[in-house]
Amino acid sequence: MKKAIAVLTLSSQFIFAQNVAAKLETATKSLMNSSTAVASNLSFYVTDESGTLIYEYQGNKGLSTASTQKIFTAAAALETLGKDYTYTTSSGYSGNISDGTLNGNLFISSNGDPTLGSWRYESYKPESFKQKLLDAVKKSGIKKISGDLIIDDTYFDFQTIPGGWPWDDLGNYYGAGVWSVNWRENQFDININGKDFKNFSYPLEGVQWVNELKTGGSSDQSLIFTAPHSDVALINGTLPAGKTVTVSGATPNPPLQLGVEVKQWLKGAGIDFSGNVITNSQLQIEGKKPLEYPKNNVILTYNSPTLDKIVYWFLRKSVNLYGETLIKTLGKEKKGNSSFKSGVAYLKEFWKSKGINGNMINFADGSGLSPQNYVSAKAEVQALLYAKKQPWFNSYYEGFPIQDNGMKMKSGTMRDTKSYAGYHTSKDGKKYVFSIIINNYQGSGSSELQKILNVLK
Repeated sequence: MKKAIAVLTLSSQFIFAQNVAAKLETATKSLMNSSTAVASNLSFYVTDESGTLIYEYQGNKGLSTASTQKIFTAAAALETLGKDYTYTTSSGYSGNISDGTLNGNLFISSNGDPTLGSWRYESYKPESFKQKLLDAVKKSGIKKISGDLIIDDTYFDFQTIPGGWPWDDLGNYYGAGVWSVNWRENQFDININGKDFKNFSYPLEGVQWVNELKTGGSSDQSLIFTAPHSDVALINGTLPAGKTVTVSGATPNPPLQLGVEVKQWLKGAGIDFSGNVITNSQLQIEGKKPLEYPKNNVILTYNSPTLDKIVYWFLRKSVNLYGETLIKTLGKEKKGNSSFKSGVAYLKEFWKSKGINGNMINFADGSGLSPQNYVSAKAEVQALLYAKKQPWFNSYYEGFPIQDNGMKMKSGTMRDTKSYAGYHTSKDGKKYVFSIIINNYQGSGSSELQKILNVLK
């Protein structure tokens, strides 16, 4: 009798899976046969929580993923670095302190903390770092600095932008580069009315603007172009007339920006300082030898939030800066080389070691902003299934946003590209793991892909 019940249960589960697969097939074919999908490519893969295949449509096909790429980076970082991993920013000095005067330079150094000065964490905002730094300077007895303020931004290599990123993205907030010393997530905001700049969230140091904005339309269609280390910024496109719009851009030189603000803090706190702000990257540009951070005279060690909290915002708000910082960190920690190439190579090695076919994961960065990322839906599902079995899974899963259709999944969006990857429990308790990616689609990819995924609800 027990055997008969077991067979009946397995039979009903099989029939149920067949019904779901049939509905997914109908919805998928309907989309791919539509006039807006004539030249489109789709990769779709669905399993149950045990990894048993339920439905596949070109699941092995590698497509440009956009931000669902982040599921690979986040999981690899949590396992490799650990959910309690923290970044460190420190301050120290060269020379000596005599009668309240620092006869030497004040240094600030970091190993790439992407959260330094971020507004996302209650206890880690710019004011927090400012107060801790000033307290440390005063506690050390420094009332006057005879030398310069040195921002040591040499922990990572010199390249701040992955090679495959489109130029149109670089100056916008989501295209911010990765530095050894990051500040305020390397982002600034401008309030603009029509074509006129009203104010900045903070004054950018040494940047001259070329403003080619025009008024028109009802939404923000502007683009900011800033290159790393550049002192020229361009804004063009259109903004609505008659109302103030906030436009966000990528800071061209975050280490210098931090240094200038610290100089102001010191003066505001009554510490006599008339020296220069010098970044080691600028010395490198000038062909000069970087100034070595004085490890024996450290006055402040400032730790970032733990990695699980960083991963939460990385996935929840799709912060590209975090992904590329993690790539550099993985390269530095595991290969002794902080280049994007090294970090991306490690990411691929990591997932190949977990059983994913290397032909289904061609990574170009850690965030998905590069159109040169090509990943299959099957590979994304395999990564999600692997993560589900790990002790850090809750930290991972918590970051997945709830989308418009009520399903908990990471989304990805680029021009003519839309993707979703995540986990879902249906109303009758069935648990699914899925990925769906479409490229070169001319319609509303978001609503069409969600319509297909609604079959799982």
